[in-house]
Amino acid sequence: MTEETPGFDEQQSQQPDVPSGATPEDAEPTAAPSSAEDGAARAGDAAAAAQIAGLTAQLDQVRTALNERTADVQRLQAEYQNYRRRVDRDRVAVKEVAIANLLTELLPVLDDIGRAREHGELVGGFKSVAESLETVAAKMGLQQFGKEGEPFDPMIHEALMHSYAPDVTETTCVAILQPGYRFGERTIRPARVAVAEPQPGAQAGKDETDATSTAADDKESGGPDEG
Repeated sequence: MTEETPGFDEQQSQQPDVPSGATPEDAEPTAAPSSAEDGAARAGDAAAAAQIAGLTAQLDQVRTALNERTADVQRLQAEYQNYRRRVDRDRVAVKEVAIANLLTELLPVLDDIGRAREHGELVGGFKSVAESLETVAAKMGLQQFGKEGEPFDPMIHEALMHSYAPDVTETTCVAILQPGYRFGERTIRPARVAVAEPQPGAQAGKDETDATSTAADDKESGGPDEG
């Protein structure tokens, strides 16, 4: 009879089942991670989250500062543009005033030239100089206005003489004593004129004449047509 070794079966039953071809190390159970490693991992995650939060806060601060500086630059640029426009406008206004003052000083000379031309005295070298002066004044923007027969406008005309005339229907400039001058939209000197108004009662007489003529026509035709 074969003798059984005492305790052999018990030892076999206590050993874990090992697959065929496996080593003894494979049969050992894997140890679970320790609590110290879990704590270290959680601490690392918390530190990373805190770092990210800090960087996000810094980024927000940088963005806020950038927006403020951008708004400041835009405001300064707008103020500079407004300043340039004001300077350009003032420069143009000063230039126009200076030219207008110069042309105003030349008006008496231009009046003398005009009177000399009316009397036939604008001849020889004086004529050439006078025409050159008028040309320069025109290039600088001086414009002459005022004509006989145009309606009187107190904004551009200055009445020096007044009379009545039966052949006008409104206050009319009948003579230009001195021409007016303008520079751009600025009136340097109004035209000095003699004006004539309609003859008092002339319109009433005209109306009576028209009424008499109409009545005579109706009488000749047998009276107005009856409906």
